Amino acid sequence: MKPPYQITDTILKLVVAISERLGEINATHLYKPPTELRKKNRIKTIQSSLEIEGNTLTEEQITALLNDKRVIAPQKDILEVQNAIKVYEQLRDFNPNKLKDLEKAHAILMKGLINDAGKLRTKNVGIVKGSKVEHVAPSGTMTKGLMNDLFDYLKTDTDVLLIKSCVFHYEFEFIHPFLDGNGRMGRLWQTLILMQKYPVFEYLPVESLIKENQEAYYKALSISDKKATSTPFIEFMLNIILQALENLLKTQNRTLTAEDRIELYKDIIGDSDFSRKDYLLNYKDISQATASRDLKWAVEQEVLVKTGDKRLTKYKFNLT
Repeated sequence: MKPPYQITDTILKLVVAISERLGEINATHLYKPPTELRKKNRIKTIQSSLEIEGNTLTEEQITALLNDKRVIAPQKDILEVQNAIKVYEQLRDFNPNKLKDLEKAHAILMKGLINDAGKLRTKNVGIVKGSKVEHVAPSGTMTKGLMNDLFDYLKTDTDVLLIKSCVFHYEFEFIHPFLDGNGRMGRLWQTLILMQKYPVFEYLPVESLIKENQEAYYKALSISDKKATSTPFIEFMLNIILQALENLLKTQNRTLTAEDRIELYKDIIGDSDFSRKDYLLNYKDISQATASRDLKWAVEQEVLVKTGDKRLTKYKFNLT
C-alpha cells in the first residue's frame, strides 16, 4: 500500500528548484568535492546527526578519533562516533532497496550500544518528550510487515526519487523499526537513497542543516503524524535539501586541477576504454592541449593505461 501523501504546489516548486541546483552542480563538477572538503563534510554530518540524538563530541574530537588519537569523553559517545564512522565508510556497499542491508547498517551503527542491534523490534514502544508521549509506534508484531511494504514502495513507486526519499524518511520514523537508533538511521538511509542517483549527496552535510533546524524537524514529523500524511515533512526536508545545495554552490568556486578532472572522470567512465575526444566531451571548457597534458600526467602516474597510437590511442583506468 502506498504511504499517504499529496504532491502540493510547494513540493513541485521545491523539486524543480532542487533539480536546477543539481544541474548547476553537475555542470561545475561539484558533485564530488575535493578530498579535504569531503572529509570535513563527512565529519560535520556525523557530528550533527549524533548531536541531534544527544551526543556531546565536537567536530574536533571526531577528527581526532578519525586520526586514531585519544579523546576524553563519555565512552558511549565515543562508541557512537566510532560506529558512525564505520557505517559511513561502508555507505557505498549498502543497497538502499534492501531491508537486509538496512539491518546490517543498523547492526554496525548500534554495536555495543543496544542488545538487539540490527534486529527489527518485536516489542511495543512509544517516544516520550519530557513528560509527554510524543508518538506511539505501531505494534511490534506489525514492524516486519510495515518495513517490507515500505521497501516495496521504494522499489516500485514511480514518483520522483527526491520525494520518495523524504516519504521513506518520514515513514521510517513513524514505524520506529528498531528499539533505538531510528533517528540517525532514517537520516542515513535518505542520504543513501539519494546518492544512488545524485553522487553529491554522499558528501553533502544535510544533517548539519537539520541540526540547525532541529525544532522544526521534530515539528514537521509531529504535524505529519497528526495529519496522517507525510506531506508537511516532505516540504520541510525538500527545503533543507535545497538549502544544502545552495550553500554548496555559494561556497565552492572550484577550479579543477588535472588530478581533479581525472578523478572525476574515473567515476563517470569506470573500466571502459576512452579516447581524448571522449574526455574532452566531458570537459568542454578545456583545450585539446590541456586534455593531452591531463592524460599524459595520468599515464605517468600509472592511473591510466595507454594503448594504440595517434588517432587510435585509447586509455583505460588502472583499477588493479
